[in-house]
Amino acid sequence: MPYVIRDAAGQIVSAHLKNSDQAQEHVPAGDPALAGLLGQSTQVDDSLRSSDLDLVRVIEDLIEMLAAKGVILFTELPPSAQAKILLRKRLRQDQSSTLNLLSED
Repeated sequence: MPYVIRDAAGQIVSAHLKNSDQAQEHVPAGDPALAGLLGQSTQVDDSLRSSDLDLVRVIEDLIEMLAAKGVILFTELPPSAQAKILLRKRLRQDQSSTLNLLSED
């Protein structure tokens, strides 16, 4: 079980196998903050992150569909949401145009 040193903000900045004058706080080996320090992620974190990315795309498609059917107006969304959606749409278009290997251009 590791012993850690935290900074003034409470973030783990150092981990040690043995207790010392500086490293007196004991944390479980699976502690998420410790995993973050070590550059590791748990399988659950990876699964959630992947699921989040998939769900974002579903939500984008849902917004487009509702706007196309006139159920909602894109302009009714908060300006920050509009900006994020437009940015993602532009990024997807840029990506698809750079990946189009069969284009005549």
